Amino acid sequence: MKEHVVLVDGQDRTLGTMEKLEAHQRGVLHRAFSVLVFNTRGELMLQKRAQDKYHSGGLWTNTCCSHPRMNETVEYATRRRLQEEMGIDVQPVFLDKFIYKAELDRDLIEYELDHVYTAIYDGDPLLNYDEAEDWRLVSLDELRDHMAQYPDEYTAWFKIIMNRYVQTSHILEIV
Repeated sequence: MKEHVVLVDGQDRTLGTMEKLEAHQRGVLHRAFSVLVFNTRGELMLQKRAQDKYHSGGLWTNTCCSHPRMNETVEYATRRRLQEEMGIDVQPVFLDKFIYKAELDRDLIEYELDHVYTAIYDGDPLLNYDEAEDWRLVSLDELRDHMAQYPDEYTAWFKIIMNRYVQTSHILEIV
């Protein structure tokens, strides 16, 4: 069964749905979310996307990212996908949302209204290897340094999130 994404306008109003790959081939604005999971020591859990993902395979990114289904709240989708991808059962809290557009590998375009959520979790994930092939915990200082040296090892949206939130705000005070 093909997955669909929820198409939206710039104000996050639902316009309909489209098959996920087609939306990324055509560069159509759709709803998405990204979750940043920290432990109580302030380390961020990263996932390395599975190599055979349809885009951005093998790149490091935030703990979880995906698309809500039609008639599914973003809050519900964040919890569902954290369980499906990382085996983590927590309810993330909303941080912010923004629109971005990025050209990806395989001639795909990511044009998303990304809802950013965050959560605290102490423990190891249980990876779904169809989604994530590896994970690690990093301090924000270590992550900033590594991203500056090796930007091509990270997903387009995660670099934007880091610039918007982690580097310019007190994100740990929010969670």
